[in-house]
Amino acid sequence: MPITAKRRKARKEAEVALARLQDLAKDQADRLGPYADQARDQAALKLLQARGWTAPRLETAALRVEDTVAPRVAGMLTTAAQRIDPKPARRGLRLFRSGGRRIPRGVVIGGAALVGGVVVYSLIRLRQASQDAEWQEHLDQAREQVRETRENLEEKATEVADDAAENAKSASAKAKEKVRATTGEGRAKDNGRPGK
Repeated sequence: MPITAKRRKARKEAEVALARLQDLAKDQADRLGPYADQARDQAALKLLQARGWTAPRLETAALRVEDTVAPRVAGMLTTAAQRIDPKPARRGLRLFRSGGRRIPRGVVIGGAALVGGVVVYSLIRLRQASQDAEWQEHLDQAREQVRETRENLEEKATEVADDAAENAKSASAKAKEKVRATTGEGRAKDNGRPGK
């Protein structure tokens, strides 16, 4: 058999071995694919659980802010207004009185309702901001877990592909060595010398 035919045969054997290894790598990738889907589902479940755990605590925090912080803020604002007032002798509702007239009760109630509305709105915005920040943190954690899982799967797939390539190289090297050994014996016989 001529050397070129042997080489072709060795190449075909190497290609077949490489195709087998590629099929093995694809099978491994198909086998590990569901694990990524499972990790994504688990991350979504954990995020839902975290939101369920967080919601009542945020509501409790909001109630505590309403009961403790809001009155303190109102007291601080009143104190600041008294310090800033250029005419300290005329504090409070006396400022609005002129000529002994009284301020209508509706105006006082409306002003108090307006201030209360502003405070409640501020607290609601603060609560929403803290809730959004915590949700974002949990979402970032879930994304990080999915990213780590994906990287692990990619590493495993790369290892399998590298193993497949290494096996293909060793099969190719064996085939070449076999061809060399075979051609070496043929030359030795042609020259009348015993083969090695």
